[in-house]
Amino acid sequence: MRSFLERRFHLAEHGTTPRTEVLAGVTTFLTLAYILFVQPALLSSVGLDFGAVFVATCLASAFATLLMAGLANYPIAVAPAMGHNFYFTFTVVVAMEVPWEVALGGVAVAGLLFVATAGFGLREKLITAIPASLKHAIAAGIGLLIAMIGLQWAGVIVASPGTLVTLGNLRAPPVLVALVGLVAMGVLWARGVRGAILFGILASTLAAWLGGLVQFQGVASLPPSLLPTLGRFDILGALRPEMVAVIFVFFFLALFDSVGTLVAVGEQAGLMRDGTLPRARGALLADAVGTVVGAGLGTSTVTAFVESATGVAAGGRTGLTAVVIAMLFLLSLFFSPLVSVVGGGYDAGGGVTLYPVVAPALILVGVMMVRGVRRIDWDDPTEALPAFLTLTVMPLAVSITDGIAFGFIAYALLKLATGRGTEVHWLVYLFAALFLLRYAVLV
Repeated sequence: MRSFLERRFHLAEHGTTPRTEVLAGVTTFLTLAYILFVQPALLSSVGLDFGAVFVATCLASAFATLLMAGLANYPIAVAPAMGHNFYFTFTVVVAMEVPWEVALGGVAVAGLLFVATAGFGLREKLITAIPASLKHAIAAGIGLLIAMIGLQWAGVIVASPGTLVTLGNLRAPPVLVALVGLVAMGVLWARGVRGAILFGILASTLAAWLGGLVQFQGVASLPPSLLPTLGRFDILGALRPEMVAVIFVFFFLALFDSVGTLVAVGEQAGLMRDGTLPRARGALLADAVGTVVGAGLGTSTVTAFVESATGVAAGGRTGLTAVVIAMLFLLSLFFSPLVSVVGGGYDAGGGVTLYPVVAPALILVGVMMVRGVRRIDWDDPTEALPAFLTLTVMPLAVSITDGIAFGFIAYALLKLATGRGTEVHWLVYLFAALFLLRYAVLV
């Protein structure tokens, strides 16, 4: 077996051992396992079956992560991406009132476009074209949106007729449960504990159980049925004109998430060669194919997880780490009763459902994503205003699409108005014009 692993993953060449790779895989999985609780909670809130989404998440993640191991030999996990799932849920299904079947079709089409454009260098051109300030603002804006939803799910922020939102009742049991989880996560994260989010979720689960908010119905069982979501994606519905902007954003987010994660983790692992990442095309193909398969199973866009950096820090250097992660995703299929307790909602009355156990995870993920604002040039108005519009419109309009649109339009107009139009790539002008057309005609 050791000889086989050496031939397949070139462990000695990368200065690693099977034991180190297994440890790295477990480390990465513990760091990102919160997605198994968050993803079903999110998607089931708009009508998808909780158990089916859980199974789809496990299967799609395992499949795409195995592809990453086979096509690229990288120690990188692939799973439904935070930000993408919020766009799917709150912008496309809730705000735009798109049926979830059509939304899944849009995810599949975006994945197919990813595969189809692999040989044309389109992804590389887009990465070069989008200004750095907007890239950082988009990530931060998604982080603010995720954190805002987390605060709402915790009951810390509630609706208010006069001011739209206000502070909730901090003495309410669900809010106290969420705050316990958030404090636990924050302390563990500050102390550098790997798996801080997962352990924080377990802490809030314990608090919810002690407070009588949840009742355990077991820990392990056979997996739930996948039939409620299997093959339910509507690709024909996703090809309607009003879905063009949706598919673009699915594609756009997957593009920057996957490439950004691959570069960051690849550099940390010492995989970069002369500023390029060998076998990057195979890694991107794993994302793309995994997304199409995931949509068919019943989950939103999957992409390379930046939490893979924790496994790299533990010594992971090859696809064997990814194989271990994939096996743990498959093993998780048998723990659906625990996941349903953790990710289930709490009826707070008045038509309000809270998710106090997973809400702290959303808040902390938002904190992690918003850090990129420090890399925006706030002294240049033509960079600062578009970035500000991007990162504020997203959470306030609960729309990633509109945040990106406002940023692109403002960037193009300000650069032209100040005589600096040549600084802008023509693709930015093209997308700005398309977004303006969307507001003028389709909205």
